[in-house]
Amino acid sequence: MPAAFPRPVRLSPQLFDSLLGSHDPAEQTRIAHATAAALLARVRADDSGVSAERLVAYAREHGIEEIAELWAKSPAVSLPGALWRLYLVQAAIHADPATAALLHERGRIELASADALVAGAPVPAAPEELVALIDTILRGAFSGDFAVALDRAAAFCRVQASGATHLADDYEATEPQRASVLTTRAARLSAYGRDLTASSAAWRAHALN
Repeated sequence: MPAAFPRPVRLSPQLFDSLLGSHDPAEQTRIAHATAAALLARVRADDSGVSAERLVAYAREHGIEEIAELWAKSPAVSLPGALWRLYLVQAAIHADPATAALLHERGRIELASADALVAGAPVPAAPEELVALIDTILRGAFSGDFAVALDRAAAFCRVQASGATHLADDYEATEPQRASVLTTRAARLSAYGRDLTASSAAWRAHALN
């Protein structure tokens, strides 16, 4: 039977900073990398899959703030940076699955690449199916092939970014503020896609830490 997976203790930002060595960026980076590596190793050692399921559900149940305290400031192409981006994408889809489905369908139609197939969403994808997909991708990161999970997440981000870009163009003349929001979202998703692809390549080269 696998060891129990305890709920992390909630730390205030002030206490967390003091534990990391009085705002020492190098020490914070070291802690972020160490916790990400230890967590991934522990979950992969649990053949039952219980730990992976708990981590997939964690942000949905408890919020993303505690994860941010550990990993949000990590380099984009790093193990904690990649895990942080996976959780960010999951949180965004869970927060507004209807918009995610709209963006995905538009992006799937407009994007001249295999990204929609790599991501693995149904065609067309209902909001609840995209929620299930992003949970499956995150679950795969913890219990399957980590590089494949990152590639799927990167492809998902590119499809979403394409959808947001084309919808922004549609709204530019009549609803410029909405177009601006969509353009910002597209840029962020494109950046996540690049970061996750780079992290996947680094993982395959045994250089992601």
